[in-house]
Amino acid sequence: MVFQGHFPDNPVMPGVLIVEAMAQTAGALVMYSTKKDAADKLVYFMSISEAKFRKPVLPGDTLHIHVKKEKGRDPIWKFSGRAEVDGTLVSESVFTAMIVDKDNDRK
Repeated sequence: MVFQGHFPDNPVMPGVLIVEAMAQTAGALVMYSTKKDAADKLVYFMSISEAKFRKPVLPGDTLHIHVKKEKGRDPIWKFSGRAEVDGTLVSESVFTAMIVDKDNDRK
């Protein structure tokens, strides 16, 4: 089990990984909707707010991620995200990310 040691004898998916899954989904949404090539892009978290973890996600659960773009203007994007298991809300968050070209990352 991937999360066997998160809490001894009580494996749960860490909340930070649930929020990361929302962010990864949001990054895919931006790349798909803008028809950009993700291979030369980096995505950085800028903020995470209103994160709530309502129920634990356990081994064998299927996590469904729903992301909505709230605002977006290159390179900064704001999203709201929801994570559900069997139609039940388990987590939600609002987050902002910056999408930059790999070669302009440190300039």
